[in-house]
Formats: sequence, C-alpha cells, structure tokens
Amino acid sequence: MVNFEKMIKRQIPNLITSMNVLSGALAVFMGMYGQIGIAALLIILAMIFDFFDGMTARLLHVKSDIGKELDSLADMVSFGVAPAVLAHLLISKALPGYDFLHGAEWTWTERILVFSPLVIPPFSAYRLAKFNLDIRQTTSFIGLPTPAHALFWVGLVFAYQYAPEMYAMLFGNPWALAICALILSVLLVCELPMFSLKIAGFGWKENKVRYFYFLTLILLICLLGKAMVVLIIPLYILFAVVEALLKNFTTTNR
Repeated sequence: MVNFEKMIKRQIPNLITSMNVLSGALAVFMGMYGQIGIAALLIILAMIFDFFDGMTARLLHVKSDIGKELDSLADMVSFGVAPAVLAHLLISKALPGYDFLHGAEWTWTERILVFSPLVIPPFSAYRLAKFNLDIRQTTSFIGLPTPAHALFWVGLVFAYQYAPEMYAMLFGNPWALAICALILSVLLVCELPMFSLKIAGFGWKENKVRYFYFLTLILLICLLGKAMVVLIIPLYILFAVVEALLKNFTTTNR
C-alpha cells in the first residue's frame, strides 16, 4: 500500500506535465481552425501547468529524470510548435487573402514569408536539448527561454485582437513578423545571459534588474493599457542585454 501511494505521488508532476502538452496540442488544433485567440489562451494555460509541475515535484520531493525529459517534450509542443502556428497565422492575416483558399494569389516571396515561422520549432528543440545539458542555467538562463519566446507571440495575438492600432503600427507588416521569428529563434540558442523572472528573496542587489523590469511594465500599463502586451518580451530582452553589457563593462574595468 505504501509503495502504491509512493507511485501515485511520483506520477502527479508527470500528470501536470501531460496537461501542459495537451494544452499545447489543443492550441495547435485551434490554430488549424483559425481560432487564434483560443490557441493563445491555451498556450498561457500550458505555461501555468509548466510552472506547477516543477513546483509540485519539489514539494513532493519526487523529482526524476523521466520528469525532466517529459517536461522538455511537453515544452517542445507548447512553446516550440504552438507559437510557430501563431506566427504563421499572424503572417497569413497580414498578407492578401490571409488564408490558403486565396494562397494562389501570393507571390513566391509571400509564400516564403508565411512559412518563415518554420524556423521556430528546430531552434526551440535545440534550445531545450541545450538547456538539459547546460549546468550554467540553474538560477538564470543562457539564451531566450522557450516560454518567454512563446509569450511574445501570445502577446502579439492579444494585441492583434484588443490593441489593433499598436499592433498595426509595430507588427502589421509580414516582413516585421518574419524578421521577429528569425531573430527570436536565434536568441533561443545564443550565449546571451538572461535573468530569471523568479525573485530569489527580496534583496535589492540580487533582484534589482527584476524590480526595474516589473516597475517599467507597471508604468507601461498605466500609459498604454492593453497595448503594452506587445512590449513584455521585447523589454525583457532589452533589460537582459543592458544587464549583460553592464556586467561586461564592470568586469573589464576592474
């Protein structure tokens, strides 16, 4: 009986991880039917499950190698494939006809643009494999985390729906979206140090970049309202770059 209880307890985090991959798969399905808003919400749901599976494993003291591998596979679906679907749909909507029924009207350049998000899954897969082997990424990240990358495209979907003016001004061009897909894919695997959004304690020194980031987001919410969703991840990348440059400058001048 004790062994049975232990077995059930060990599977609880894996069950939560399975809900992550199920949410990501549903997001892909919804994208197939053009339900881009629902697909974005399902990716958010996958992020919630992704957060709680690790926390549950730590609370129950049942961390395992299979849980780690399962988490990466789930992230590949939810934060690798599903965001590529969102990007594909957003670019499609920015082109004439915006669906495959009118795809015959697209030029070869436009056809390449609409499939440019295919760069996202392979880069995401490489990122996740690298993360599993990189012992440097215990409290921070090297390269853009896949959930943060997915959140960028989720933010664009919400801006497309609820802040169309801001979206059209910044990302309404299919070239802009394709370039974003390429640049963010490269950031997934680059050697840029990026801070974790998890606050370790409440000290100023170890959390100052996080505090500045969150305060900036609050200020932007007050100024822009819902339109600020397009800036969550670009700001995160900007703060990470500034922090890396400052650390490099400080180290060089010692």
